[in-house]
Amino acid sequence: MDKKKMWLFGGLGLVVFAVFFGYILANNNWGHTLLIRYGLIDEKISKVPEAAPPSLDDQVEEILVNMSDSQKIGQMMMVGIKEKTVEDNVSYLLQEYHIGGIILFDRNMDTVAQVQMLTGDLQKRAEQADSLPLFIAIDEEGGKVVRMKQHLSAAPAAEELGKTGNPQLAADYAHVTAGELKALGINTNFAPDADLALANGRSYSSDPAQVISFVTAVGKSYQRDQLFFALKHFPGIGKSKVDSHLESSEIMVTRDQLEKEDMAPFRSMIRSQNNSDFFVMVSHLKYPALDAENPASLSPAIIHGILRTQLDFQGLIITDDLEMGAVAKLYPFDELGVEAVLAGADIMLVCHEYDHEIAVYNGILQALRDGRISRDRVDASVRRILKVKLLHLQ
Repeated sequence: MDKKKMWLFGGLGLVVFAVFFGYILANNNWGHTLLIRYGLIDEKISKVPEAAPPSLDDQVEEILVNMSDSQKIGQMMMVGIKEKTVEDNVSYLLQEYHIGGIILFDRNMDTVAQVQMLTGDLQKRAEQADSLPLFIAIDEEGGKVVRMKQHLSAAPAAEELGKTGNPQLAADYAHVTAGELKALGINTNFAPDADLALANGRSYSSDPAQVISFVTAVGKSYQRDQLFFALKHFPGIGKSKVDSHLESSEIMVTRDQLEKEDMAPFRSMIRSQNNSDFFVMVSHLKYPALDAENPASLSPAIIHGILRTQLDFQGLIITDDLEMGAVAKLYPFDELGVEAVLAGADIMLVCHEYDHEIAVYNGILQALRDGRISRDRVDASVRRILKVKLLHLQ
């Protein structure tokens, strides 16, 4: 081989070696720093691009795939407790049943410091059990539906606010409520009422347009303050003459009237607001024009057919308390939850008795394992729950 070819091959070898060695240096921290120090690469353009963080959907799927059946069903439960501190019963609920949400009542609350300790301990136990935060909820509507009257700045009744014609006033009260609840460790408020002309001053108006303006203002206030909230009670209970805590009732009006009047505030909020920011709570009343047999909370036609499909609600659907007489008289508790899940509810609310809460949980879990409730149906609800928790409660 003549000298010219030797120089040529030698030069090519040096180029290949330099490229390989430069690649090695540039792709490890020590080598990368060395190349910058000696001016061989420009620091401004030398940074190795970092991998993009996982999307919200990817995070949800990663959690979901590692969850047991018990954990999934637990996330679909919100329950009441009887204690003011995290005693054995409460710890057992969180650890054994993986409960995903707690609702508090006056029986749980004495002082600000005590509630802060309670909510902090609840979140700590939930984190230890499942590495997921809890929904910690309360009914703080204002007027007659308030908690901790001696410590919270209760808003006037919705009816009083509605009569002012000033939605901003309602929003201002909502802002105060949000701050006080968050300071207590409460992250969810079951308000505002989107019902028309509800008894006991709980509605802003009998006029759908005015109710829309007020619930929108309150909802936006909660959104700004990052407090999760609920619209209730779909598809509207203002026309009822019976307290669903005690008895069932039929709303004997046409579908057209329900859609134009009672459903209007829900439809407006669903279309105009981020659906991941609020629950829709479904009532226990019967609406023969929508479903001739089932109360709304157990009705596939109402929950899946209207709320999820027709109105295209993409957020979380929660039942009203399954211990209310309107539905508790229809089925045993181990069946009630199953019927609600089959209808399309994401979260079953059981507010008072531990035996009832456990029966609802066990009934749903058994139905999942028997195949009566499909795994896809449960996973769809748990995905929605995980998405909201990652967005709002982390």
